[in-house]
Amino acid sequence: MAIGARDFIDKLLVEKYAQEKVDNHDEGSLVSRVSADDMMSAMNASASNFRTMLELNNRLTMVCYGVVAKSAKYVQTA
Repeated sequence: MAIGARDFIDKLLVEKYAQEKVDNHDEGSLVSRVSADDMMSAMNASASNFRTMLELNNRLTMVCYGVVAKSAKYVQTA
């Protein structure tokens, strides 16, 4: 994968911002604002909720199939 401008607009943007300098490397920007434990806990809770939703959806699907099967009226032909 090549790095660089691919079309005319990208080339113009590269030329425009080639000499710009930024100074945003202070200590505060390198420290995470959210603790890893809190993030892992939130991800675990979300996954648990999704897993529960899938299980309930499967159970509801099976109940609906059962209701449809019990209400079906089978008629003998021939």
